[in-house]
Amino acid sequence: MLKCIAIDDEDLALELLEDNIGQIPYLKLVAKCSNALEAVQVMQQQPVDLIFLDIQMPGLTGLQFIQSLAVKPMIILITAYEKYALQGFNLDVTDYLVKPVSFDRFLKACNKAWELHELKTAKTKEPGNHPGYFFVNVDYKLLKVVTDDIVWVEGLKDYVKIHLKSPARPIVTRMSMKAMEEELPKASFLRIHKSYIVSIAHITAVMKNSVFMGELELPVGENYRDEMAALTGKAGQ
Repeated sequence: MLKCIAIDDEDLALELLEDNIGQIPYLKLVAKCSNALEAVQVMQQQPVDLIFLDIQMPGLTGLQFIQSLAVKPMIILITAYEKYALQGFNLDVTDYLVKPVSFDRFLKACNKAWELHELKTAKTKEPGNHPGYFFVNVDYKLLKVVTDDIVWVEGLKDYVKIHLKSPARPIVTRMSMKAMEEELPKASFLRIHKSYIVSIAHITAVMKNSVFMGELELPVGENYRDEMAALTGKAGQ
């Protein structure tokens, strides 16, 4: 069951959302909010898995509300404006619906959220049994990344660049390095710097302040030297 809230400053829109949500068996509407500040109060009192969110609202807009969240549930934007789609997907929303929304399109967005929830739940229940892949948002679609293909990951402020062993160009997606770490099996990957995660299998040599992956040399941050020492079984050379 996904606990969800609906946020819209129009009463009729909230009633329609409530009706649509009530027809989907895996959704439970825990609150209807006429503005983002009401939603913040709800989220302080109970966990929320999914938010149905309007963009144009008085006070705090939907996009500003998303940016204010330290921990983001899945979010489906429902708006009368197409022009905010790029901003929405850059904020890693699950889907973007333009009013008026047919029930079929609404159901498709909810199914997408449910599938993402199930994938995340499976990983949480079986931390030692990594599925060997995960999905990231790239160009309005979810792109599958096979963990065995990853050589190293580079942090670029609000984005990460995933470097693969295949000749394909690196994958760039909006997410934090912390979120990236959580997607990768700890037995196979090592954080060596605030900006770098490397595949242990591709490490060819190690120095006190550097890791080599063939001809590529990456720095080891001071805060990560203990992990490197644990990997090599030596204090560093």
